[in-house]
Amino acid sequence: MTVTAEPPPKQNQAQSQAQRTSIDHAVARRAMVDSQLRTSGVNARFVLERMLIVPREDFVPENARGTAYMDRAIRLENGGFLPAPVFHGMLLEEASPRVEDKVVVVDGGSGYLTELVRPLVAEVETITAEAAAKGDVQTGDATLLLIDGAIEHLPAMLAGTLADGGRVVTGLVDRSVTRLATGRKVAGSLGLLPLAETGIPRLGQFDKPTGWTF
Repeated sequence: MTVTAEPPPKQNQAQSQAQRTSIDHAVARRAMVDSQLRTSGVNARFVLERMLIVPREDFVPENARGTAYMDRAIRLENGGFLPAPVFHGMLLEEASPRVEDKVVVVDGGSGYLTELVRPLVAEVETITAEAAAKGDVQTGDATLLLIDGAIEHLPAMLAGTLADGGRVVTGLVDRSVTRLATGRKVAGSLGLLPLAETGIPRLGQFDKPTGWTF
């Protein structure tokens, strides 16, 4: 007597596929930490833990989920970018968020950076790059400003969101090269110090106005 096995229900097949995909992303997340972050000198425990927990694939278009952990920026449907993992790792490690920090995040379009930092600090306010470039920010007592991309200059009105002693960590376009940069507001003044060179999507909203030429 021959017994023909019935194919598994479609619902079970879908569940199995979802479980395999979840496992694949978890493996990719671990590989990102071991082969991208650690090899780039990002070793702070809190950074590695957050980047192991937060699923990058949830912050990219559906057709990019399979490449969410590659060492490159991903273009988003809204015209923004999700920067490469190394940039976020370096930015968080340099920022060293504190539990009492009031943070302003200038979002590059994905929302990923906000999710990384949220449980590490007291309060997070997220604003778009467009609003930030126009100075459309209400707070003036933030202790940490994080910018999710590379800027040519930091507008005075955006610097005004920081309280005296507040810190900023951002990407910076420095002589056509993108670098991580940091600064601290002292006596109302804030400058940026370029650090390590790394690939960072440019936030065109912060380009310097083109001057007159003769």
